[in-house]
Amino acid sequence: MTSEPKGRVLIVAGSDSGGGAGIQADIKAVTALGGFAMTAVTAITVQNTLGVFDVHPIPLKVIRDQISCVASDLGVDAVKTGMLGSIETVETVAEALEAYTGSVPRVIDPVMVAKGGHPLLEDKAVAAVKSLMIPLAGLLTPNAPEAERLADVAVDGINGQRRAAERLLRLGASAVLVKGGHIPGARFTDLLATQKGEVFFEAERIDTNSTHGTGCTLASAISALLAQGVELEEAVERARAYLVEAIKRAPGFGKGHGPLNHAWPFQK
Repeated sequence: MTSEPKGRVLIVAGSDSGGGAGIQADIKAVTALGGFAMTAVTAITVQNTLGVFDVHPIPLKVIRDQISCVASDLGVDAVKTGMLGSIETVETVAEALEAYTGSVPRVIDPVMVAKGGHPLLEDKAVAAVKSLMIPLAGLLTPNAPEAERLADVAVDGINGQRRAAERLLRLGASAVLVKGGHIPGARFTDLLATQKGEVFFEAERIDTNSTHGTGCTLASAISALLAQGVELEEAVERARAYLVEAIKRAPGFGKGHGPLNHAWPFQK
């Protein structure tokens, strides 16, 4: 490990065969924002823009070995976790991150349900996420339904977001970004809460079906910036701006929830 940020992001998440979310979206976002993406794949999904049709978990030893192998050679400046799936995977990943990634920033995206509604985290694994992953989080990035589940409070507006953030901070997260995109309204707010206070990011809702992988993309974009030494609030702001443009410039692929245009910074 090195204390000098180099932009190396270890992504621990599932693969999306459709390329719009998961490891594939993570790699694209990290690369677009100047980071270097490395991966530990937790599951292979069979999915496209219409939904998730099957999930094949990766053996636990393979997950742990991926983390160990990458960290021992290339080094890690930030970690981003996504789909974990089972309590056994949560336990394996938590232990491996503590053993091999030191004190680097960790962005924990508590992925629970795919855009099409398919569950991506077993019910019995939620408690493990709360007890093992949240205390590891330099930043926790739940959407409103995930925040409700983890904090056991209703999250249907800014007051609910604030209550959830307070509870999640008490569970051990250093910072929490409670996203508001699932809350109805022409405008929505993302709340960044830390032990020092709150920051509100407001935005106009974009009328589009091209929203597949937005959570993965935002968390990975933040991770890429943190890995390069950007302070948290600025990293969130810049990552949100990148995400908005990726949504606006979406290519329109697929018959369901379409992917984003992660490569827009390289295009004229």
